[in-house]
Amino acid sequence: MADMDAFRDEIARWAAGGAGDTAAELAAGLGLRTAVLLEGPSDLAAVQALAAREDRDLTAEGVAVVSMGGAMSVGRYAGLLGPPGLGLRLTGLCDAREEPFYVRGWQRAGAERDFHVCVADLEDEMIRALGPARVEEVIRAEDELRPWQTFLAQPAQHGRPREQQLRRFLSTKKGRKIRYGSLLVEALDGGRPPAPLADLLAGL
Repeated sequence: MADMDAFRDEIARWAAGGAGDTAAELAAGLGLRTAVLLEGPSDLAAVQALAAREDRDLTAEGVAVVSMGGAMSVGRYAGLLGPPGLGLRLTGLCDAREEPFYVRGWQRAGAERDFHVCVADLEDEMIRALGPARVEEVIRAEDELRPWQTFLAQPAQHGRPREQQLRRFLSTKKGRKIRYGSLLVEALDGGRPPAPLADLLAGL
């Protein structure tokens, strides 16, 4: 895991304009063959949680799961990790509104289109897969019932569908989306994950 963390750090530095020699060395040492490009850390948490649930060691399988810090960076990361750079197979997961960035990123990298699109975002997919009642159970188990009730009392939330309220709540505190990225996957309790997430992992 330490080597994979080091690889992610080196890729971030490379994407920011640094040299790529160390990233290339780490990729070779890890035996990487595939890079999974994700918009942010909450998506990374969900993918890692699902892999753990299925007893898969993605690092051992030669798969690097990378959080890019936003979909607008996909062109840069696809170029560094895909055919023009390290030559890894590219796949990924994105929100529907960010799909054009991914399309252009794959095209610029000369990579075959291979990514999965969430209807709104992964949180929306997870909430629909679990159902609002189950998500509220997770919130309660995390001892966040009071913040959730306070959030629901806000005038802006009155009359909104519960799914939209839950999705917005997950974004109201720093770090909450990341934490619930794994918690919601764990709450599936053997049920099928949302199609974009399940299909992503199945294709690795």
